[in-house]
Amino acid sequence: MAIHFAKRITEYRLAKELFSYGKEIIVSPEAQATRNYIQHGETTVFEHCLGVAKISLLIANSIEKTLGIKVDKRSLVRGALLHDYFLYDWHDKAPGRNVHGFTHPGIACRNADRDFELNDIERDIIKKHMFPLTPFLPMHRESFIVTIADKWCALAETFNVDISSYLIYRINFRIALLNGDYSVDYGETAAVN
Repeated sequence: MAIHFAKRITEYRLAKELFSYGKEIIVSPEAQATRNYIQHGETTVFEHCLGVAKISLLIANSIEKTLGIKVDKRSLVRGALLHDYFLYDWHDKAPGRNVHGFTHPGIACRNADRDFELNDIERDIIKKHMFPLTPFLPMHRESFIVTIADKWCALAETFNVDISSYLIYRINFRIALLNGDYSVDYGETAAVN
């Protein structure tokens, strides 16, 4: 029971940290459109990118705590959220989709550059997250972290292993609050009546 509770607290903190760094991207209509595309198994591109951002933050927090190496978490999260921002269904048989693994990093980077203001680390993360499939070596520690997290999440999603459902629930809840779909009532309404 205590382990389950501790896990929820960790997930809650990760969701809060992820949302604080990536809110602009997460709530954008363009990123919300990635909910319409499947990435691996039954996982949407939106969910996959949130999962990669989560695992990336876990790795970054561990590196900072154990090795004392500083990680630019804002760039890490933003790059992770946009690493698969290609905005199409890669499972369809359109021309060129058979080489999606090789071409989508460039497409995602062009789309992200068009829709968001990116820094060099974020661009490097997006362009090079498919290493070693694509021969471009990541130049920043944040890029290596996202590359590793992406492989881990893809494997988990392919085999239908749940690694991010609570985090996704927390992010969706925050989006709903921002959109006015939910309200939080701390008992003030009942006290008035």
